[in-house]
Amino acid sequence: MSIHTVGDLVAEFLEACRLDTLFGMVSVHNLPVLDAVARRGYSRFISARGEMGGGHMADGYARATGRLGVLVTSTGPGAASACPALVEAEFAGTPLLHITGQSLTPWIGSQKGALHDVKDQAGMLGAVCKATFRIHSPAEALGVLTKAAVTALSPRQGPVSVEIPFDVQRMEAPCLDPASFSLPLPALRILPEAEFETLVQTVLHARQPVIWVGSGARDATAAVKELADLGFAVVNSLSAQGLLPGDHPMNLGSLNGSREPNLDAFYDQCDLMIVAGARLRLNETRDGASRLPANRVQIDIDVAAQGRTYGCSQFACADVNDTLTRLAARLRANAYVAAPDFAQLVADVRQTSQEALRTSLGPYADFPRQMRAAMPDRTVWVRDATLSNGSWGNRLFPLSSPRDGMFPIGAGIGPGLPLGIGAALGVNSEGRKVVMMAGDGGFAVNLTELWVATQEQADMVIVVMNDSSYGVIRHIQNLSYGGRNPYTALQQPDYEGLARLAHMPFWRVSRADDLEASMREALAVDGPAFVEVNMRAIGDFPSYIVPQK
Repeated sequence: MSIHTVGDLVAEFLEACRLDTLFGMVSVHNLPVLDAVARRGYSRFISARGEMGGGHMADGYARATGRLGVLVTSTGPGAASACPALVEAEFAGTPLLHITGQSLTPWIGSQKGALHDVKDQAGMLGAVCKATFRIHSPAEALGVLTKAAVTALSPRQGPVSVEIPFDVQRMEAPCLDPASFSLPLPALRILPEAEFETLVQTVLHARQPVIWVGSGARDATAAVKELADLGFAVVNSLSAQGLLPGDHPMNLGSLNGSREPNLDAFYDQCDLMIVAGARLRLNETRDGASRLPANRVQIDIDVAAQGRTYGCSQFACADVNDTLTRLAARLRANAYVAAPDFAQLVADVRQTSQEALRTSLGPYADFPRQMRAAMPDRTVWVRDATLSNGSWGNRLFPLSSPRDGMFPIGAGIGPGLPLGIGAALGVNSEGRKVVMMAGDGGFAVNLTELWVATQEQADMVIVVMNDSSYGVIRHIQNLSYGGRNPYTALQQPDYEGLARLAHMPFWRVSRADDLEASMREALAVDGPAFVEVNMRAIGDFPSYIVPQK
């Protein structure tokens, strides 16, 4: 008679948390867990071709669905291979539960040559995760798993690793009834009435207000729209694109931080900025040089966010959605009215800035319109770090929801394809498509995950912007290193042949005007499709890189 093990308990815990999709790689040091997952049959396990790719898939799944992502890896080299994905999840604030093995308990860190043993796996994972835990015995297994998941899901969200030694995975453990369990998530902090009243009075005196929203305001879409309807200008961090629908007339999107145009002159005319769930990252404020309005109020659930990059006159440590919802209601009750000419000022800045940025794209000026026109509403727009994304993908592409888009917040190349696969496996059941755009250099980093898209029939279009080089680096070299371009030229595969190997239909775009038609045909395919944009035929991408000092 088989015993009920810690591996079985892990599978029951995942089911209790309604985690029906897991990512990773099967290995000798996680077999007790994954065998139990397979026997229970509740969660599907997506076999990545590498732990890094599997981690990015779990990240993309979590960002697209708003649920906890789960990555299962082996110990040692397997856990190490997952680190790049955990780094990106930490940058993005993605709730991700990483379950990994460990050596047999007596040999952990002993340096005696045990299989896959590294001298300090917990230290390695702790450097890239929000927290790390280890299960030492069956008795503590449920408590540690619960603590890990709650930590990942609690603000500020992030990746959390749990080590389970191989011998512990096979030990006898009590059963868990998934129907009787729920995670004890902490209540969100509500701003006290006195502090809220101070905030209200500050806002009531403003006539040209702007609100900068970040991913910490992702759940506050209704409140942000109401403030925009009341006359607030809205800008967003790159990670919060779509928090206010892109077609709202008060939405300035993520034009902040770009070299030309930028919003400094507009900010000079604003008498209040509310920073809501945003980090005001240096790479979005021109290394802190952006001239934000002097009168600033900051709302963030994370007390450590106060004044991290820009100071503020009032810091409200509270749930952003609740605070903005209450604020909008009070402003309505007080018949708040912004300055009568402020909406026109916003409209002029929006039109002028967007047109200047669009004109700067040269032969790619119509790509944002064509791509958006081809994509059905609520298509998830996933990008890798590319010239195209850094210019128009982040700034000129309207989204209707903050979960309709994602890209590598850490700006590393390579996450795009697995992020897109994870997103697709999260939203395809809702009838939603995914479009993933990568440069040829970044696409190569996780190229093997292409076959995961085929095996799982991810309903997505893979777009590779092919200029046969590391284009961003080449632009920096041209501006700051005398036009010398060592190490950036890349020999490329035959992408049509590659798509054929992966059993995907293929399109090649060699004229700028043909993008929309090719994308419409590719999006009509059920399952994965491949589109190559031949940038060598279309023309050089104009530089948008700021010269290095």
